[in-house]
Amino acid sequence: MNAISTVINVFLHLDKYLDQWVNVLGPWTYVLIFAVIFIETGSVVFPFLPGDSLLFAAGAVAALPKNVLNPVLLIVIVWIAVILGDSLNFYIGKKVGLPLIHSKFVGRFVTQKNLDDTNKFFEKYGIFAVILARFMPIIRTLSPFAAALANYPYKKFMMLDMIAATLWTLICIPAGYFFGRIPFIQDHFSLVIFGILFISVIPAIVTGLKSYLTKKKHA
Repeated sequence: MNAISTVINVFLHLDKYLDQWVNVLGPWTYVLIFAVIFIETGSVVFPFLPGDSLLFAAGAVAALPKNVLNPVLLIVIVWIAVILGDSLNFYIGKKVGLPLIHSKFVGRFVTQKNLDDTNKFFEKYGIFAVILARFMPIIRTLSPFAAALANYPYKKFMMLDMIAATLWTLICIPAGYFFGRIPFIQDHFSLVIFGILFISVIPAIVTGLKSYLTKKKHA
């Protein structure tokens, strides 16, 4: 049981402990990062896994002296994980659809409201929704699933998804790498991670406040 708890904790909080795991796993850290991003994007039921914060952290760790992570290789690996994960997510939505969301098990992780919010997001932003969703926690995990339910053409979705994955990786990882090269950041890496975590949840906070204010306005 302790081993299982440790594995779960690693996946849920990899962004906070990445620098430690790099020292333990060495080059195998690439596999761990790939797995977390692939599961976050492809599983439908794990939208709460680290995404933006993990990429920032990985870029920052890559900038630290004497580490095994290469920022260019990180970008390639994460890009592949995103494309494969979103393809799996889309396939699940196409083959299983709403019954999966309404099942007792999946309903514990993803609610109908999550799916409704994603559908509204698609309606509001049209073809740009796929690209914008990549930068929004929870919505990015559900966007391939929602697109499949809406009979969105797979080829069109994947074309936009590739653009989104490219922008996401080329923004988040280099940003982390740039800030990670600053001596102050190297000496206060833990504070940086907490700052990244705060920034990564801002979109969710803003969305929640908008929803609350809208409901209060119409109450």
